[in-house]
Amino acid sequence: MDILNAIVAFTNFVFIPATAYGAQLALGALGATLVYGILRFSNFAQGDTMAFGTMATIYGTWGLQAMGVSFGPLPTALLALPFGILVTVGLLLATDFSVYRFYRKQKVAPTILVIVSLGVMFVMNGITRIMIGVEEQNFTDGERFVFTAREFKEWSGLNEGMALKTTQAVTIVTAVLVVAWLFWFLQKTRTGKSMRAFSDNEDLALLSGINPNHVVRVTWILVAILATIAGVLYGLDKSFKPFTYFQLLLPIFAAAVVGGLGNPLGAIAGGFVVAYSEVFVTYAWKKVIGYLVPADMAPDGLAQLMSTDYKLAVSFIILIIVLLFMPTGLFKGKSG
Repeated sequence: MDILNAIVAFTNFVFIPATAYGAQLALGALGATLVYGILRFSNFAQGDTMAFGTMATIYGTWGLQAMGVSFGPLPTALLALPFGILVTVGLLLATDFSVYRFYRKQKVAPTILVIVSLGVMFVMNGITRIMIGVEEQNFTDGERFVFTAREFKEWSGLNEGMALKTTQAVTIVTAVLVVAWLFWFLQKTRTGKSMRAFSDNEDLALLSGINPNHVVRVTWILVAILATIAGVLYGLDKSFKPFTYFQLLLPIFAAAVVGGLGNPLGAIAGGFVVAYSEVFVTYAWKKVIGYLVPADMAPDGLAQLMSTDYKLAVSFIILIIVLLFMPTGLFKGKSG
């Protein structure tokens, strides 16, 4: 029975939160890897694109709530997502037209575009903070739980409870649907095939009659969709604060690099590798170990490998290890 309690505690405090967080990182990393694979530079504005898209969705959510519109047990923000995506698409297309296009025409080195994306990042960060402020915003409504710890205890008869938050369930289901749609789009549609051809060999793609401007536009549209959905899911599951999304840049890029920059499948795998690593290392294992060993052998302390204050250090360590020993990532992404 104690083994069952340990499994439930592990599932409740490690597996479910890490899976939801991994899905959020995977969607964010997909956006970063699309830019790297097709436009050939690392987009450091990815985290703040997520913040901007979430901010637009929050305003849409507040507007719907003011009109008395809700989504039943699900968060109203899901109804406002299309609005947030449209606003973010407009921002990214305007940014590309006014900033990135100039440097593409000059055929500058990718490192220059990386520096330019840093400038874009700070501008986006400033816009978001000016428009919504720097304080934490909680915009989750609807039912809080799919099932509660008390309901699980009554059903199972175990001492340990397990709860599934609605936002966690929404995150996992939405991520699966979005990833399935994205892979279908890239594999089956004419535009998706053009994008893959452009990514594999730009010169050959141009000779084949592929319109590079169209590929660039569609890439930014996809990035806006992925960034907004990832940002909203993260905000619903945790809360929204612009600086938090700025900090998400490190785990997102760690996920993209771990899987292989430019490889969509690798971005998904990398998101879960980083998420599980962060949660495993920062979780206090005292309760789980207490169920598995005799009472006199139970740890006195938290049995925590690293404080949650150092969670970002886990992403940094993973990033360094991968760059040192496997520069192209698990799925052999583009190395340059």
